[in-house]
Amino acid sequence: MIDSTAPLRLLVTAGPTYEPIDAVRFIGNRSSGRLGSSLADEAARRGWEVTLALGPNAIEPAEAGVRLVRFRSTADLQARLKEHLPACDVLVMAAAVADYRPAPDDVDIAGKRRRSRAGMTLRLEPTPDLLSGCSAQARPDQLLVGFALEPKAELLVSARSKLARKGIDLIVANPLETMDSPDVHARLLGNPQRGLEVDVETPGHISKPAFAAWLLDQLTPLARERAMPEHARGRA
Repeated sequence: MIDSTAPLRLLVTAGPTYEPIDAVRFIGNRSSGRLGSSLADEAARRGWEVTLALGPNAIEPAEAGVRLVRFRSTADLQARLKEHLPACDVLVMAAAVADYRPAPDDVDIAGKRRRSRAGMTLRLEPTPDLLSGCSAQARPDQLLVGFALEPKAELLVSARSKLARKGIDLIVANPLETMDSPDVHARLLGNPQRGLEVDVETPGHISKPAFAAWLLDQLTPLARERAMPEHARGRA
């Protein structure tokens, strides 16, 4: 018999990554972590078991029940995902992960690059695709959710492409304006190749805490069903 009362286990990532150039400088993304921390807080209030992987200088969760782990670089976050992914039912990848980082030979983590009139040239290398990596390692009973932050004109095309390319279950498509705004106007899309015919939109612009509640309302029944044995799905 399926235990529908067991708490769901959420792993959510939030905030930016900082890729070091030297001991004091870095390449980073603009991200407050507000949305991911709001998700962690809302899930904890609902009785979920929550682990929040939080980047540097990001807004911390308010709920005492959230287990907080820290990362700084993409490599740090990759290690946290490897450690905590196996124990979750739902992964929500809300962190702003850098696409590029300085090549190892250009990094002086023990020193400081001096100002020069000749300028400075950095060679950048791509960072690992963390969400695709999680998809490759995930169990069939886990639900993986990504985010697509894109210009409005490209939003849905880019989101659907990312959804298929990364092999995840769901993606939250939201425009670039969300990054600096307290509000969200987003669309949740499911991956038909993974059996999820989902296409729902928020009721206009809503606050990030309200969006956290809205998103968890969508995810809860999907996560419950995904956690069921395959022969029992659709009959609960």
